[in-house]
Amino acid sequence: MSDFNATDYAHMARALELAERGCYGAHPNPMVGCVLVLDGDVVGEGWHERPGRPHAEINALQAAGEVAKGATAYVTLEPCAHHGKTPPCAQALIDAGVSSVIAAMEDPYREVSGQGFAMLRESGIDVHVGLLEERALELNRGYLSRIRRGRPFLTLKIAASLDGCVAMANGQSQWITGPAARSDVQRYRARCGAILSGIGTVLADDPSFTIRDEALLDTAKQPLRVILDSDLRMPLSASMLELPGNTLIFCTGDENRAALEKAGAEVAVTADADGQVDLATVLEELARREINDVFVEAGPGLAGSLLQQNLVDELVIYQAPHIMGSETATMFTTPNWTQLSDRRELEIIERREIGDDHRITARLKD
Repeated sequence: MSDFNATDYAHMARALELAERGCYGAHPNPMVGCVLVLDGDVVGEGWHERPGRPHAEINALQAAGEVAKGATAYVTLEPCAHHGKTPPCAQALIDAGVSSVIAAMEDPYREVSGQGFAMLRESGIDVHVGLLEERALELNRGYLSRIRRGRPFLTLKIAASLDGCVAMANGQSQWITGPAARSDVQRYRARCGAILSGIGTVLADDPSFTIRDEALLDTAKQPLRVILDSDLRMPLSASMLELPGNTLIFCTGDENRAALEKAGAEVAVTADADGQVDLATVLEELARREINDVFVEAGPGLAGSLLQQNLVDELVIYQAPHIMGSETATMFTTPNWTQLSDRRELEIIERREIGDDHRITARLKD
């Protein structure tokens, strides 16, 4: 099969829609959806909800029962071929007697990476790959970033006024955007494995960095709070140390380590980069901890450093319909950018109204 028809596209689109239902609970596993079709009729659907629970293919097969025999399986990612927390899905499809598998993409994970397709083909099942691949790649961009690049996909969030200010000169910043934008941020938090910030933000705002929307907590878990704090200035009274979820502090010197660990934080000493925590090393460590997506909520200093080091994959800018004037802090501190030629061009992915504010989603161009 070299070409896919309109029916194939419709079923794969449905599989991708199902996969998206795992956006809050599936990580660090990829989001996967599966649709089983026999004689033109959908006989089973499934998606992966969370680690340790059945994969999408298993849920779809259970829904289909005996009528899975002879069906075509539309799956958004290559069926796994190894025993992890669950048995291999490729073998389950073989045992169920499906006649063909149409997959959006290969899984780059070393224990799968073509082996699932090979198992299926060796059992006489027709396998075709590449249907709506771009959509599948985007859906699991964090998982793919961790597996392929050895670091999470990093989204930098900014809340700013129309004139690009994120705080008054005295540090006052609550609240620049409205309640709808703040609620929208909750959904971003729920989709990520970690929230990254700096000690300056902690000292200025005493943030919680938690998911507070009870509806989201039905499926999402609290993201890991990651704080960059070279000299361990984190107050023992910081709110986040007493809230649900875990706090990981990266530092370059651990003189105050014992007290913070007693207060419930985890402290990790990492490489020193000009007196600061090395950002690339932090992201590598988060990938080692199976963090797919990092959501950055930080001040201009850390935000600027991430940009200058080309570590930002996506910008999410909430822009409020007011101006704050000259006695303010701007979005980014980038002392290395001194010429107009230093500017970074963006590709605008989406513009959307969120309450009274606007949300701009952008990617940095290569």
